[in-house]
Amino acid sequence: MTAAAVGGETAPATPRRTPVERWVAAATVGGDEVGADELLEWQLARVRETLERARRNSRFYARRLERIESASVRGLVDLARVPTTSADDLRRSGRQLLCVPSSQVERIVTLPTSGTTGVPKRVFFTARDLDSTVDFFAAGMSTFTGRGDRVLVLMPGPRPGSIGDLLRRAMPRLGAAAEVYGVVADPGDALAAVARLRPTVVVGIPVQVHTLVRHAVARGVGVIGVRAVLLSADRAPSVVRATIERAWGCRVFDHYGSTEMGYGGGVECEARDGYHLRAADLLFEVVRPDTGRPCGPGERGEVVVTTLRRTGMPLVRYRTGDVSALLTRPCRCGSRLPRLEAIAGRLAAGVDPDGDGVVGLAELDERLLGLDGVADYRAAWQATQGGVKRLEIRLRVVAGTTCDREGVRAAARRALEASPALAGPLAARRLELEIVADDGVTWPVSSGMTKRTLTSETEGLDA
Repeated sequence: MTAAAVGGETAPATPRRTPVERWVAAATVGGDEVGADELLEWQLARVRETLERARRNSRFYARRLERIESASVRGLVDLARVPTTSADDLRRSGRQLLCVPSSQVERIVTLPTSGTTGVPKRVFFTARDLDSTVDFFAAGMSTFTGRGDRVLVLMPGPRPGSIGDLLRRAMPRLGAAAEVYGVVADPGDALAAVARLRPTVVVGIPVQVHTLVRHAVARGVGVIGVRAVLLSADRAPSVVRATIERAWGCRVFDHYGSTEMGYGGGVECEARDGYHLRAADLLFEVVRPDTGRPCGPGERGEVVVTTLRRTGMPLVRYRTGDVSALLTRPCRCGSRLPRLEAIAGRLAAGVDPDGDGVVGLAELDERLLGLDGVADYRAAWQATQGGVKRLEIRLRVVAGTTCDREGVRAAARRALEASPALAGPLAARRLELEIVADDGVTWPVSSGMTKRTLTSETEGLDA
């Protein structure tokens, strides 16, 4: 068997079959394998049960689903006729989505919003719901984690039912042990934890792990023995993955999920060609945002999720706002179950400066985070007099890098001027570009899990 080099680690020429597939098969049909058609039939039966349970027990869904005949949902086309649930529904209705008494709620997660209303979303979980996430975390992590591994979790973890707590509960099933550090507020302190624990696996938020790596490289700190990194909770730009792999000589995997999904949604296998889905708990659709009709295989649209076994707050066709495509071709690992393509971005994650194309965080990430010395950045659109727009970029530069702040600013300007969507408006002086480079290594963080945003003068745009 030959192997190709990836970062400092070698990628297997024949990837090991994803362990998520066996977990899905065991949880659905009770065997070691399940076919795509058999799985879909099982999922649709659970959807019908979810519709009935939600209509009977939730005040919100009693109204939303009153004209839907659950028995009529026999295929994805039928499911597309069921009304969707939005983030605004979660903000406005809150507890009305609950299907159990409040006494059975084990954890409530409040999600701040960058929108204009300022009203947060709240997601409710029972103990059974949290246990199902532990099951999936164990299956997904076993892709690159095994007996004797030391897992450092750079995610929220002090509270019972948090991401870190659930990962800590899952690791003993693999013969591994997890230490939950929490989110990275001080890279120096986090590196001290790395030196103390000497982890073989690291789990963290993409830009925070990127910042940690930049900090380590600038100070000549080597990280020995990290074999795999799992990025989660936000989109993982390719330049961030490449930076981590080069610096730590490891393989970087991506996880897709959200609090609304119950934290876990899908994870890459060794082939790293899309997310293998948590199909025993979630049914994924990709739909056209304007019509809600199903997209074809490989066609990008909005990801919509229906929970299948959730007891506390089931969600029916929840609109995630994420852009992706369902992949039906077999994975190189051998799995034939549908996968989800890597998230391309968010529907509302960009601004069109002059009709020449939308610029959002996905493009800004790729152009800025690969620059030497840049750990992170913040971006905002502002309107100026005369209708000219201004794109304000505040770079966070790691102290001790080879480039000074002026050099980093100049490199950032060149990178942004090369963007097809920005070059025309900049040349015509219909767009201004303001770039500030700050010394430091990271931004103040809270214990919450909010996604990075690209803001405008009128509304926050989730990314």
